Amino acid sequence: MNIRIGMSHTPKELEIELEDGTGDDVVEEITKAVTEDTGVLWLTDRKGRRVGVVTAKVAWIEVGPETEGRRVGFSAV
Repeated sequence: MNIRIGMSHTPKELEIELEDGTGDDVVEEITKAVTEDTGVLWLTDRKGRRVGVVTAKVAWIEVGPETEGRRVGFSAV
């Protein structure tokens, strides 16, 4: 599962590939962290690395399915 997080005051976004799980569980965890103002949302990626996101700086979040493979170069789809 992929999560993209947009941060306020920066044009870049954070993209994290999470372990397999349901989108509803992830959305519930994110909602809880933001609404309870815990300060930091901690997520663990597929390689076991922990990523902390300051909840006050979150502008938007996109939760989507796992991407199939990264494409490099030009292609006609």
